[in-house]
Amino acid sequence: MNNNQSKQALEGGILNDVGLRLGKSFVTCTLLLGLTWGLPLGAAMDSPDTGRGGVAQPADAGAAVGAELERLLSLRPATTDETVALFYLGRAYRPVWNDSVRTRALIAAVEGAAAHGLAPGSFPLNALRHAGDAEPAVLSATQQAERELLLSDTLARLLRQIRYGVLDPRQLYRDWNFTPMPGPHQRATELAAVLRADDLGAAIALQAPEPALYRALQQALVHYQARIGDDWPRVPAGATLRPGERNPRVAALRARLQAEGGPERVHLERAGADLGTTPDPAYYDEALAEAVKGFQRRHGMDDDAAVGRQTLAALNTTPAQRVEQVRANLERLRWVASDLQGDRLLVDITGYRAELRLGGETLWSARVIVGKPTRRTPSLRDKVVNLVFNPKWVVPPTILREDVIPAVARGTDYLDKHRLSIFDRDGEAVDPAEIDWSGARSGGFPYRVVQASGADGSLGRIKFSLSNPYSIYLHDTNARSLFGRSERALSSGCVRVEQPEALAMLLLDNPQRWSAEALQQALDSGRTQTQRVGRDVTVLLHYTTAGLNADGTLQLRNDIYGHDRTVVAALDAAARAGMH
Repeated sequence: MNNNQSKQALEGGILNDVGLRLGKSFVTCTLLLGLTWGLPLGAAMDSPDTGRGGVAQPADAGAAVGAELERLLSLRPATTDETVALFYLGRAYRPVWNDSVRTRALIAAVEGAAAHGLAPGSFPLNALRHAGDAEPAVLSATQQAERELLLSDTLARLLRQIRYGVLDPRQLYRDWNFTPMPGPHQRATELAAVLRADDLGAAIALQAPEPALYRALQQALVHYQARIGDDWPRVPAGATLRPGERNPRVAALRARLQAEGGPERVHLERAGADLGTTPDPAYYDEALAEAVKGFQRRHGMDDDAAVGRQTLAALNTTPAQRVEQVRANLERLRWVASDLQGDRLLVDITGYRAELRLGGETLWSARVIVGKPTRRTPSLRDKVVNLVFNPKWVVPPTILREDVIPAVARGTDYLDKHRLSIFDRDGEAVDPAEIDWSGARSGGFPYRVVQASGADGSLGRIKFSLSNPYSIYLHDTNARSLFGRSERALSSGCVRVEQPEALAMLLLDNPQRWSAEALQQALDSGRTQTQRVGRDVTVLLHYTTAGLNADGTLQLRNDIYGHDRTVVAALDAAARAGMH
């Protein structure tokens, strides 16, 4: 490629990209490019730094480009992310993109960003390709500096999206307090480290979150994207289908499982081969039941082979919808990847489970009950500040306003039935008969409603107090039978935990003071007492509609709060804007 061709490749690529992305006319883009580079489109540049024709002289080429880099970076608005500016400041504005192999690796990484659920089209691909074709040695100092910034800006943005996410979750959720993305100084250091690597493509790939769930989601993304054009049969709505029944809808069920491929199809094909006959299409046989159980396990449901409302909804989810679900969970995992390392008490909201991991091992795992869709358990990063044995329950404002006051207005026996007492601001007991309950809901209610402690209390016998301002905590329950349900979004926001005694022992972490017998004695005493935890463990209330089964296979679950739609909509908006 000669000098003119090289310059024209770079100019043309940036021109086309700017024109398409900014909506400028051809003439406007030409003027913009000329003003940016300080010369008419396609013209050579006379410069005391570079010599005639815009070709940098070997003796001062690096200094001239460095000076232009410093100048161009100084012209950026104050609101511009400082990562790239700090990166070049740290290397005294020396150029870094003189290696065509490195440039091609960056372009390949951008083109392959879809493997992370990202949008390659939101990057300036045309300009990048033309920058890759250009030969830096034949460009002016200004052109080389523009090329440097194009490539470094792209890499910094790609690293940010792969490692920390496209979106700022704090803009989606007001109570989000997980570890935020680090500031530009740390990201400039990370950018420098990646550019020092011998293999840039491999270094970029290593920025993705480490958890096995991320890799499983990437594989699922490929699987479902390849099937977007498939016509998966829908299973008609109707009564719950159970093994041993004969129903015309069974044929659609069988066809649906075979259409997706994967383990269910393999199972059905092997079963048919073993029988040597074609199964009755309307009969729900044992082989089909096993295939349905496998499908249910892959979607976070009880594997009972009963095709009811929840299983039917999962069966009738399209490949395109699964792609969106996977994209949402890849993004979500990037937000919390750093918090998912180390010791933690993790509440998996949609998985209805919690686990305590210490020293790389799971020491406690149990079922939980989380907030119903109308009273959602928030995503939070927190700490257990203390344990309360035989806790009293101070009814929180939402439950007081929406449940207790209307119920008492219909009859004050509700208070006696639930062992609720009324207290004023000074802690003095108040006679419920003296309160205008019919008007209490609309006006201020200057009283506390408290339930006495006891095994039949709403909090059970142990409360795990957290530090958040939303009155969200973990606790025992007086309705442990609810843990037997498959769908456990049943609470008013707090998290009810199964096996709270075992969790308490691990958090107290004081075997000399708190043996199992001592804990039981404290609970049996009926006395309310508060104990500090002996172990400082991060608590994560985490919402994700993806997880891993015990065998490492991916599990895609019901989006009980509708958060996937919110994340996907924001990702699509960011891709259209091309601003992140």
